[in-house]
Amino acid sequence: MALLELRGIKKSYKSPDGQIQEILDVPAFDVEAASEVAIAGTSGCGKTTFLNIIAGLLTPDAGQVRFEGQVVSDLGEAKRDAWRAKNLGYVFQTFQLLGGYTALENVLLGMTFGPGADRDFAAALLTQLGLGDRLRHRPSQMSIGQQQRVALARALANRPKIVLADEPTGNLDPRFALEALEMLRGLCREHGAALVCVSHDPRVLEAFDKSLDFRDLNLAMAREVPS
Repeated sequence: MALLELRGIKKSYKSPDGQIQEILDVPAFDVEAASEVAIAGTSGCGKTTFLNIIAGLLTPDAGQVRFEGQVVSDLGEAKRDAWRAKNLGYVFQTFQLLGGYTALENVLLGMTFGPGADRDFAAALLTQLGLGDRLRHRPSQMSIGQQQRVALARALANRPKIVLADEPTGNLDPRFALEALEMLRGLCREHGAALVCVSHDPRVLEAFDKSLDFRDLNLAMAREVPS
């Protein structure tokens, strides 16, 4: 049994003119424990919606998301939140750090939704990512690259079994993009977490042994339905 199993996932939205736009039609997608997979997809193709359904931030119109055999897509919102806090880390494209809090506080806040705040572990993660002298800095006092490292630490802080990364290098200078990617992969390997990374950057995709084209997963794209 795979760690993560998606079966018959469908998702549609209603456009402003009332038309139904099919975003996702994914017959099957599996992720094994402690594995890595990159998914190639252009902007607007539905891949963020795909990740949000895996994470339980959205529910599919049809189909199931199973994690370790449990159908998490059928859980209520509160139970999905609890499941996500325990099992899943998410690296958002825009980082989504809280501007009024320090780097350490941003990581600690993420931990409070899971097993509880562990100040020593949070500080150790940030230090491992080269931010030992930035623990008390707020996002506005850090570079984009440093903010991204805080986001990586937050995603791994609850020791998740799977990490989702949505264009994790999209806001970074090309000189630092691959360095950040290797930090993410290294942390996932160290903590035994599976990694699903979506990107349109060929350099990112080439770094993975396993890379899939989102057009091959999502039948809605084959039907040329706008997303």
